Amino acid sequence: MPLRVKAYVALIAALGLGAVIVDGILRWNTRSWAGFAVYLCVSVLASGFKIRLPGVTGTLSAAFFPVLIGIVSLSVPEALIAACAAVLIQCVWHSSNRNLVKAVFNVASVSIAVASSAALYYSQWLWRLEFEFAVRLAILGATYFVANTLPVAGIIALTEKKPVLRVWRGLFWSLPHYLVGAATAGLFQLTKDHLGWQTALLSIPVMCLIYRASALHIGRINDARIHAEETAALHLRTTTSLALAIEAKDQETHDHLQRVQVYAVEIGKELGLTENELEALRAAALLHDIGKIAVPDYIISKPGKLTPHEFQKMKVHPVVGAEILERVRFPFPVAPIVRCHHEKWDGSGYPAGLKGEDIPIGSRILTAVDCLDALASDRQYRRALPLDEAMAALERDSGKAFDPRVIQVLKARYVQLEHLARSSPMDHWRLSTDIEIANGAAPGAGFAETGSRPRPVATESGAPEFSDMIARLRHVVPFESLAIWAPRGRSLAPVYTMGSHRAVLASATIPIGQGVSGWAAEANRPIVNGNPAVEFCYSTISCPPVALASALAIPLPGFNTSGGVLTLYAAGENTYRNEDLELLSRFTSDLASYLEMSPTGAVAAGVIQPPALPVTSVLVN
Repeated sequence: MPLRVKAYVALIAALGLGAVIVDGILRWNTRSWAGFAVYLCVSVLASGFKIRLPGVTGTLSAAFFPVLIGIVSLSVPEALIAACAAVLIQCVWHSSNRNLVKAVFNVASVSIAVASSAALYYSQWLWRLEFEFAVRLAILGATYFVANTLPVAGIIALTEKKPVLRVWRGLFWSLPHYLVGAATAGLFQLTKDHLGWQTALLSIPVMCLIYRASALHIGRINDARIHAEETAALHLRTTTSLALAIEAKDQETHDHLQRVQVYAVEIGKELGLTENELEALRAAALLHDIGKIAVPDYIISKPGKLTPHEFQKMKVHPVVGAEILERVRFPFPVAPIVRCHHEKWDGSGYPAGLKGEDIPIGSRILTAVDCLDALASDRQYRRALPLDEAMAALERDSGKAFDPRVIQVLKARYVQLEHLARSSPMDHWRLSTDIEIANGAAPGAGFAETGSRPRPVATESGAPEFSDMIARLRHVVPFESLAIWAPRGRSLAPVYTMGSHRAVLASATIPIGQGVSGWAAEANRPIVNGNPAVEFCYSTISCPPVALASALAIPLPGFNTSGGVLTLYAAGENTYRNEDLELLSRFTSDLASYLEMSPTGAVAAGVIQPPALPVTSVLVN
């Protein structure tokens, strides 16, 4: 139990004990022990009739009917002792979850409610106002509602981490029942005064009818709430499954989304979002990138800067995502958050260029936490930043890309939220994209023909010729290091490396789809000025970060089906231009033809091992 909950329970217990001692024991009096005994039995029986509260963890007992009758028709000590006894028996006898702390809290809170409402009902200033009997009863019912529900709202808010006023407002539906209970107490008093207390017991069936009507009404409310929650959950599961299907090639996506969800919801609570806004944010955190279904895969996974044309394609995904989610018809506003999650505080974002508080608060939160987690995670185009550096990067853009208020809260809590995200249970469900299916002999239209031309016998003299070809390439397009990659199952292995980082490249095995070369192999597209640092993550040699900043990778003609790639690496940033790509593409056609005829080409096809090349032809420093 958290310390704040213990302190709150101790406070309520102390106040309740004081009320029992002062108003129940020290001031004890009764006009009729028989009448008190009957009243006590009715109170105990009424405590067994409970109504489950909608939207929160708790129940409402019908014992408030006899409590209000006791305050009006009996002495305050009788009402207080009977109420405490009824609640205690309710916690022990009528409960399947017996808990001493819960029993103490409930008894103490009802004693406070009885003592405070009775003190107001019998206060001299209220009688001096000469209110009519009905008005005094209404004041009694309202006072008892406040005194009885506010401590309960407090403990629910502390244990479930919800704002206390929001929880208390959720109990306002029961106020009319307390007013009806006070009216029943008035009816009991009038009947008792004119016909005697035995006749007044006929009000008990009235209480039963009121309880039954309340139970049916609250049952319908609960059923409607449960149906709405189940519908929303079904929507979320369906759309999340679609998001997983779209991102099936990215095995890190789902964990990233769940971490973003933890961050976003906690920041939303800190900023005082309503329950509907929190639910919308919880769903949007998982589904904000669902619009990437409209973006080509090679753009999404590109390990480098996008071209203007590619960026135009990428910018449609918030709009498409919002349009998809609008069709789902969530019971809370998810689509506006998704539509605006790439808007920036200074108005430089997309798609609408919204600025400042014109951007939905959920989008502002999601933008910041999504960026923080992305910076702190490994990506195909760069390595992960330490969490502190990622947070510093966001702070530098506070007031530009991000809402300063969101960044302030995130900065204060990012370490705590990271621990919370890591400790939260993650759904590690994955799609079966890597399995091999044995059944099925051939597709209905048959297999594609994959003819091959005969290979001549390789000779030693090919090595210098190949080396000369690579040397001529260096005069056409500059590079620090070079690698020729060929597929090995779902990975790329080096078949030729040279330059200052030859040894590191020669020990690397790059998964297809990863890094600059793996992306070019899978997308069958060249990439200009990709980030070479990620290539060296797959090396078996332990080495410091390499001083390379640009990479130019191009699939080799004739190797498209197998994923052969030629990659050049340079030290300067943005070294390569489209003109370099054109020159390299002309050269690779000749290179690929030679590879098909050479020992290295045989290696790429997995046929033979090449003869060792002269060291002088391989190491070019």
